[in-house]
Amino acid sequence: MAWVIKGTSLGKLLNVSLNQSGVLNNSLRGACIPQIFAIQTANISGKALRDKARKRPPPYPYKSKTYGFWNALFDKTTWRFDDNSKIIVVEGPIGVGKTTFAKALADDLEMLHLPECNMDMKYINDYGFDIRQLDPQLPESCQSFDIQKFYDNPNHQNVASFQIEMYRLRYEQYLDALSHLLSTGQGVVMERCAFSDFVFLEAMHKAGYISRGARSVYYDISKNTIPELLRPHLVIYLDIPVKKVQERIKKRNIPYEVNSKVLTPKYLSDVEEFYKLRFLKEISQHSELLVYDWSDFGDVEVVIEDIERIDFDQYDKYELKLRDWRLADEWAWCELRQKYTKGRHFLMNNFLVPRLDVPELLIPAGDIVQRDLVYSQTPSMKHSRGFNADAGDTGLLFKDKEPPKEQLHS
Repeated sequence: MAWVIKGTSLGKLLNVSLNQSGVLNNSLRGACIPQIFAIQTANISGKALRDKARKRPPPYPYKSKTYGFWNALFDKTTWRFDDNSKIIVVEGPIGVGKTTFAKALADDLEMLHLPECNMDMKYINDYGFDIRQLDPQLPESCQSFDIQKFYDNPNHQNVASFQIEMYRLRYEQYLDALSHLLSTGQGVVMERCAFSDFVFLEAMHKAGYISRGARSVYYDISKNTIPELLRPHLVIYLDIPVKKVQERIKKRNIPYEVNSKVLTPKYLSDVEEFYKLRFLKEISQHSELLVYDWSDFGDVEVVIEDIERIDFDQYDKYELKLRDWRLADEWAWCELRQKYTKGRHFLMNNFLVPRLDVPELLIPAGDIVQRDLVYSQTPSMKHSRGFNADAGDTGLLFKDKEPPKEQLHS
């Protein structure tokens, strides 16, 4: 039997089989509530149903300690897993309430919450210095570009680079989520992810903000990187109509959103369409999917009840859904854990796709020289992290490699 989605704009745009008994009906309690006719076991559970007696082994300090072959011989991966060792991604349009919802969900499920990526993750370095302060000294091609600048000037030459960088940040954050899950056993609740990033790329391309060439580079990079990731166990899509999105934007009154040249009804409709016609349809083949009408917000406890009804172990080895998470044996899990922790720099190298035919993605050599000169004269940016004496780093005489991130921030 298939879930039937009806009663919202999603029902008009999306016709997708979720391979699960039940009906999604937005008229029930103001949300899409799956009616599942079998008693489920070994499911995700909220605080009220959690087995407090079950204690998992201490988390592995993956941020400060390498996990290699010899570690894998003595520190297995699945022995930390329980029913809540899952990746959950919360998706939806701007202003729908993803952050509030995701925080509440993570708290009740006792999972790690990862907020949505933003360009602060790139521009604020490990010493707390905001690189955007250097913009007046840099050529335009090397200046910072974030969501605020995009909303203000969507035809800027750096728009395509900005969107590719957002994909890179979401990709790296998803690696963080996988590393955390495999090393600690604790589940993760994320706001948006690398798998849905193309939604914004497509809406920007359709609006003429990104060229066809830059779009092709994006997909070259995506094809080279996204197959390395395990898809999430569950995607939760919070749905509101475009008119409601505009009302939320106006109500929260962030100046660069309210005055944006981008957030028009047409652009917001395109985002909604790419979400529903492409992302939700594609991801539902591999992950569980719950869709809710969030026009008047909703009850997180109701969502948790719905999640508790999903049997994530119901699929056999031949089915596509959740196949990413069905590995052959324990050693396969340990190898995967090494890949996402110790070997993550190899995965990030996959972003180095040699495309020199798209001018808007290229920086003139003279601009690079000027940028590097400015960086070399800036405290905390002269050398690799951990080697900047002018930023307080010590013991440089005895260092032969960069310190782990966790040590750097401590």
